[in-house]
Amino acid sequence: MPVLSLAGPVVAAATLSLSPSDTALPGSSVITTLMNGIGWWGLVVCLVGAIVGAASWAIGSHTNSYQHASAGRRAVLVSGAAALVIGAAPQLLNFLFSSGPAVH
Repeated sequence: MPVLSLAGPVVAAATLSLSPSDTALPGSSVITTLMNGIGWWGLVVCLVGAIVGAASWAIGSHTNSYQHASAGRRAVLVSGAAALVIGAAPQLLNFLFSSGPAVH
């Protein structure tokens, strides 16, 4: 019975590199403007969610409606967390990207 060898020829892998550039492709300024606009709309939605949640929380608390108070409190916390993620996303991604080359 023939023995199969899993050790094939060793192929030298090409060295890859990545250097993101905002001028490498046409339309980069449009994409940057679009991202900024989407971030702004995301923050507006967070603000509306926080305001509506706070109002629901207050009304639920004053009317002894545990469900409304709980839903309002959750809306305020989720809106705040979403705003935190929107604000931290660029720095977090830049940190992770700069840490990536250190992984071997």
